[in-house]
Amino acid sequence: MNDEPEGKVDIEPGIEKPAGDKLQKILAQLGVGSRREMERWISDGRVTVNGSRAKLGDRVSESDQIQVDHKAIRRVAIRPRIILLNKQEGVICTRSDPEGRTTCFDDLPKLGKGRWISIGRLDINTSGLLLLTNDGEFANRMMHPSSSIDREYAVRVDGEIGPDVLENLVQGVQLEDGFAKFADIRYFNGSGRNHWYHVVVLEGRNREVRRLFESQNIRISRLKRVRFGPVILPSALLRGRRQELGVEDVKSMYRLVAMAEPDLSDERKPRESVLIAYPGLELGSKRKRQGKSKPQGRQKPGGRKRRS
Repeated sequence: MNDEPEGKVDIEPGIEKPAGDKLQKILAQLGVGSRREMERWISDGRVTVNGSRAKLGDRVSESDQIQVDHKAIRRVAIRPRIILLNKQEGVICTRSDPEGRTTCFDDLPKLGKGRWISIGRLDINTSGLLLLTNDGEFANRMMHPSSSIDREYAVRVDGEIGPDVLENLVQGVQLEDGFAKFADIRYFNGSGRNHWYHVVVLEGRNREVRRLFESQNIRISRLKRVRFGPVILPSALLRGRRQELGVEDVKSMYRLVAMAEPDLSDERKPRESVLIAYPGLELGSKRKRQGKSKPQGRQKPGGRKRRS
């Protein structure tokens, strides 16, 4: 489900560099959708440039006229926004559903331009932290494996997990779509049949956490994402509620994925930061969080540490 990057092409001496940027990249930057989604739309014939059907690989300049579904796309820069949603179980991460089920897009703020894009997905039975943005290029950078941005989940399982199984999960197992493993797994607490672990993965493959546990015949009774890179799920954010990242957090996130810092005006009342210290992240001195995070769903440390 991750977006594919545009590979870097070395231009040989004497060969002129192609003019303009790739069409799908421009559409993503304008907030029309994620880069991968734009590639599908181009392939499906929904995009035209200067009246002609576009094709993958096309590059466009400022003077080119772009249309999507016969509607002109205005080349006006968007004001980037990022929303953190505490997704509930039973909510799906598609834009519309023929069965009429609730989607994560149903109750988001209206945008004057562009549309909301989910940064990855959570399956219908998984709750917790879901990030959404109106900048498709930023979404692409966040999701792509080359950015090495990890995700942390709180997992409730039936019974304690033995050391041999824990070792299997961190060493890796073969799934139907390739090799997979947890970058980290830690025991937090539990009693009786219910025991909580926190696991970390480095990609956003479909149902990866569930499938890893299923490979060891372990039943998950609850799964919640509590962190995406440096973004934590605040303990005060109730299920089904959302909050928008403040200006300083947005700027920090753009720097994290090596994108130009957006020109955003300062907030009259700065929002509380939801970022923690993270490799490659520069936190502003006024907004820097001290110590460890305590995202929703994470129990106070003190349980037995199994992996580090």
